[in-house]
Amino acid sequence: MSKNKRGKALWRMPSRARGTCPVCGSTRIKLLYLGKDPAGKQLAVCKKCDGKQQKAV
Repeated sequence: MSKNKRGKALWRMPSRARGTCPVCGSTRIKLLYLGKDPAGKQLAVCKKCDGKQQKAV
């Protein structure tokens, strides 16, 4: 199986899919997972914050 969250696919994404996580504030981290803010809007979040959201649901 291919692993689409690393490798060549990231090079095609804007800024190599890196940025600052809106939930935890980590900088220069891969934002590959979809999460929701309290208003219900979808956000790109890091792997750590995605795991926290999965446990909360």
